[in-house]
Amino acid sequence: MILLLDAHVVLWALADPESLAPEARAAIAEPGNEVLVSVGAVWELEIKQAAGKLRLGADLLADMDRARFGVLSITAIDAVAAARLPLHHRDPFDRMLIAQAARLDAAVVTRDAAFTAYEVEVLPA
Repeated sequence: MILLLDAHVVLWALADPESLAPEARAAIAEPGNEVLVSVGAVWELEIKQAAGKLRLGADLLADMDRARFGVLSITAIDAVAAARLPLHHRDPFDRMLIAQAARLDAAVVTRDAAFTAYEVEVLPA
């Protein structure tokens, strides 16, 4: 199974895994699953850190690498798909995750209930 982590899930998985729902925590830890973080989520987290809204570890990318989270690039196809989604969710970072999850047939790991309005699998975080 391919798991695509929402930004808040990346933080919890790295710094406080007990904050995650047991099913999500187990899925992320399952060696047979591919755990991905979109470049969009990395960008969102770094923007929030720069604005003083959160503090990340010393090196988010190194932390993700140690956790064996893959980094998912954003393609032009993803950009077009995200822009064309129905406006159930207006956050551009989350719309990108939805588009990427649809392209990859991945499950989005999130606590954001707005994701369920789209035709993607959601694993509650």
